[in-house]
Amino acid sequence: MKNLSQKQKRIIIIAIAFWGIVFIGSGVSMTFMDKPITQTKTKLEVTEKRIANMKSNEILLKAMEQEIDQPISVNITDYLENVNDIDQSIINELQLDTSMVNVREAGTYTYTITYKKKTFNGTFTIKEKPLPDMVLTLKNLNLEIGSALSTDIQTYITEPLTEEVKQNIVLNLDKVNTAQQGNYQYTVTYNSRLYTGTITIYEPQKTEEKNEQKEEGEQEQTEQEQETTVEEK
Repeated sequence: MKNLSQKQKRIIIIAIAFWGIVFIGSGVSMTFMDKPITQTKTKLEVTEKRIANMKSNEILLKAMEQEIDQPISVNITDYLENVNDIDQSIINELQLDTSMVNVREAGTYTYTITYKKKTFNGTFTIKEKPLPDMVLTLKNLNLEIGSALSTDIQTYITEPLTEEVKQNIVLNLDKVNTAQQGNYQYTVTYNSRLYTGTITIYEPQKTEEKNEQKEEGEQEQTEQEQETTVEEK
């Protein structure tokens, strides 16, 4: 540097300064170039999260089911199959109609949910209440000819019956003819089981016949006594 002229020294200093500026500028540029990449990743993650949290708002109804004579739900979310996939603002606008469901009679009915004049139909099944599980023992009855058949189911069954059980028993006496002597079968159906019993229709012995038989017996006895007296003489 000592042998260089003043002009040459200035040129070298300017060149060094220029390259310093270039290197510093390159470093700053690289820093700025990295930032858009980070921002892009952040935006991508946020977008993916929003997509994952998006709700379809598709209205899908449940096939409802309950026992007979039970109160029906008025909570509309109980009827939605995908309640977590529907915005609350939409749920608030849904209208439930269960007026066609008869909770007092077993069967399959239709309920509806309406949203902005569009109606969705669902099924609502009312089931019979399960009956007490019991085995019945039928009586074999003897009735006089012309007797009236009892309509009390307890007359035909040995086991004590509750009112609930009685109401669900089907008694069939169609084959029993009380106007004619004989043995007849009757049936009882309960909880899908069929039971068979026997009713015997008999004709009681008449009083006149009994008196005639008695008189005949007394007459025979008198004749025998008379014969015995004659022999003794």
